[in-house]
Amino acid sequence: MSTPPVLPDRPRLPWDPPEHFEKRIPDGDNRERLVCARCEFIHYQNPKIVAGAICSWGDKILLAKRAIEPRKGFWTVPAGYMELGETTEQAAQREAREEACATIEIDRLLAMYSVARIGQVQIMYRARLVSADVAPGVESEAVALLDWSDIPWEQLAFPTVVWALAHFHDARGKADFATYSNPTGELARMWPPRKPPTV
Repeated sequence: MSTPPVLPDRPRLPWDPPEHFEKRIPDGDNRERLVCARCEFIHYQNPKIVAGAICSWGDKILLAKRAIEPRKGFWTVPAGYMELGETTEQAAQREAREEACATIEIDRLLAMYSVARIGQVQIMYRARLVSADVAPGVESEAVALLDWSDIPWEQLAFPTVVWALAHFHDARGKADFATYSNPTGELARMWPPRKPPTV
């Protein structure tokens, strides 16, 4: 008589590995991976890449209020996960269209942030809106073109939004600057969100 299979504590999800995958350290590796017990195929799980942009129209900045979790109802800059087959620039342009019905021109790379705790690398560009004709996309409750003094700092969705806005402010008017990265000091601890003292 065979032993019945052990049922999981929850329903099987589409992204769960097949049942014949097991966690172990493959030969020549130094960390645990998902390995197929049948053919030894290694399923690598790597960080996701997020691409976005700080988009300006004259002196105004484009923000979108999130209509989805996480952080529904909080403000962000257009950004999201890359799709296969696109560049980071194309991903940032697509996210601006999807979240704010905005057409943008990429100026240059602004910042690259490593967010290890959630497995993300976030790439942010400095960009210009082609026109002020913006509107909420399906993932946004509202969009706004805001003067710098009107940015709702306490209502920003994520630490990296605070960082990107602060770095955009620091690079304003500069044609050339070093790409920003994870901040140190007070800006790195800017949570809950608030206006950075240097801005």
